[in-house]
Amino acid sequence: MIPQRWDTYVVIVVSFALALLLSVYPLPMEWRWWRPELVLLVAIYWISVFPLTISLFFLCFIGLYQDLLEGVPFGQHSLSIVIVAYICILSYQRVRNFALWKEACWVFVLVGLAQLPGNWVQTMAGRPISGLLFLAPAFSSALMWPLLRIVLDRVSRHYRIT
Repeated sequence: MIPQRWDTYVVIVVSFALALLLSVYPLPMEWRWWRPELVLLVAIYWISVFPLTISLFFLCFIGLYQDLLEGVPFGQHSLSIVIVAYICILSYQRVRNFALWKEACWVFVLVGLAQLPGNWVQTMAGRPISGLLFLAPAFSSALMWPLLRIVLDRVSRHYRIT
């Protein structure tokens, strides 16, 4: 029983590490606003599958690490991830019964909510974002959600994560 639990944590940490690597992968300038929030998507997935396995402290640490990687004000991603994680923990039983396209709409709402504190922190740092362009990652994340959900479902089935 212990090795299976250990494998579960290793797969979760590796999925977050890959998401962090992809979050800093260089993109052309015109595509940077459309980069999906992969770390947040992975957090939403694992919380929906294992709502009480991932602690808010671990997610806060992941957010702080993402802040350091991306060079944004310290605490921006931590605040966003913890807010979204709390909402996911409150609503995971309802969302499990959604169709995949409804889950994608829910992901759009969650990532949009995560973008609001990020936009607020950026404004406080002196870099205001005009218009609704800050919601572009929410749109691309919602489009990416079905693919990510299918891939992580296959990974969790392959490693027999229960």
